[in-house]
Amino acid sequence: MLCRVMSRRTSKLVPALGCLGSRQKHSLPDLPYDYGALEPHINAQIMQLHHSKHHATYVNNLNATEEKYKEALAKGDVTSQVALQPALRFNGGGHINHTIFWTNLCPNGGGEPKGELMEAIKRDFGSFEKFKEKLTAVSVGVQGSGWGWLGFNKEQGRLQIAACSNQDPLQGTTGLIPLLGIDVWEHAYYLQYKNVRPDYLKAIWNVINWENVTERYSACKK
Repeated sequence: MLCRVMSRRTSKLVPALGCLGSRQKHSLPDLPYDYGALEPHINAQIMQLHHSKHHATYVNNLNATEEKYKEALAKGDVTSQVALQPALRFNGGGHINHTIFWTNLCPNGGGEPKGELMEAIKRDFGSFEKFKEKLTAVSVGVQGSGWGWLGFNKEQGRLQIAACSNQDPLQGTTGLIPLLGIDVWEHAYYLQYKNVRPDYLKAIWNVINWENVTERYSACKK
């Protein structure tokens, strides 16, 4: 089933570092549905903690790190600029990834995509079931914390599946344009599914917002 759920407030993501002097601070985007709207597949307690605590921490730390970077840039302190790169990558990636993730999910989601996205999935993976099995397997196989992704390779014009460690952002890490991300950090599922990540991954397919994923696919082909 497809459903259209868009965020009420957009959030400007990591700006070019050379523009930090006049940048606006990042903010936590509104969750486009209630915390309990994805139950029983993802419970309200997980969603509240994940959004209002974990994502908010990435936003706050990203803003603080960019302030430090701006000061180092003004001083010409290259050593400090280099030292801040891991924090920019981790917190910036966490903000980017979660901002996508919330819109990739919706109440009454699941089912299968339609139209050009479904045709592309069949072309690049053989069938929707084979695609689903592959993305699930890649996500289950992430060692430690990270993400499983469906991305678009613009140079090849094809869909690809990839895994990223920690909060590494897909596009900044691989060049693939993110379409669908599955968070497999333990905080995304542990309170409900304990250490059984495969059960969480089985459940999350019931709340995938295929209309949002299709919109991302259409936009990146332009």
